[in-house]
Amino acid sequence: MQQNEESVPIKRRLGRGLNALIGGSADDADIETPYETTSEDSNQIAIDLIERNPYQPRKDFDADSLKELSSSIRQHGVLQPLLVRPHEGGYQLIAGERRCIAARQAGLSSVPCRVLEIEDRQLCEIAIEENLKRKDLNVLEKAEAFQDYLQRFECTIEELARQLSLDRSTVSNMLRLLDLPEAIKESLRAGRITNGHARALLSLQEEDQVALCQQVEKESLSVRKTEAAVREILKQAEIIPFDQSQSASGKPKSQPLSNHVQSLQDQLRDTLGAKVEIQLRGKESGKITIHFQTNDDFERIIRNLRRAA
Repeated sequence: MQQNEESVPIKRRLGRGLNALIGGSADDADIETPYETTSEDSNQIAIDLIERNPYQPRKDFDADSLKELSSSIRQHGVLQPLLVRPHEGGYQLIAGERRCIAARQAGLSSVPCRVLEIEDRQLCEIAIEENLKRKDLNVLEKAEAFQDYLQRFECTIEELARQLSLDRSTVSNMLRLLDLPEAIKESLRAGRITNGHARALLSLQEEDQVALCQQVEKESLSVRKTEAAVREILKQAEIIPFDQSQSASGKPKSQPLSNHVQSLQDQLRDTLGAKVEIQLRGKESGKITIHFQTNDDFERIIRNLRRAA
């Protein structure tokens, strides 16, 4: 039989479906779609006319799982139609990318599809729901899907959280993982550390994050032991006088953030939809850094600042 992972159609219940980002079953209630369709029945569409969903958050598909699904399709055919929308003379996938890939591997020239008429934003939401409801994504893929949605549709973290029926802090904490150094994100992607380890490291300065991450991997520290190590590092930082807290280059190290300042940093990030760093250099000095990746990102941040002003 074809695997059940993609054997249910889509339900337009964003809050419930996207709860899978932080847990939930892939076999929840049946899913249905109220979107306008061009036909009640599925149509056979040439597979070469179907392109992938540009908002697809999943980057990698398990090769063994695809091989198994391809074998099933070769024997039984595609039992559940793909969902597509018309696009530039062809079609664009809404849901069913695993089936589409497996059908290509099985050598099919056409696949059954239901054709829907939906907008880009709805397509993005469905792509997130369809993937995250059925099979856990890497936590960074989840965070990247959130970040892409925020930037593409220029909404705030609070608005996104409301759309997904999630706490703002849940969305914000997941997005903060994208601020980790690349070495730590690679460890997280590879499964050498967990989401719990990564979240614990967020409280530290970058060099301490990397050092402790290496220790976690080397000594196989539990999340609880990692959290205890983070508290000890912060405690030691608090008792070192400012004029003795020097980096290897001789420059003063940034002071650890209090809960209040950390909260302000998070609020700024939520408002601007961008990475924000507050660095303290003493009791009355420091700097605020706002990061942007592209010119469009820069212009969006400026608009948010003007709106806030």
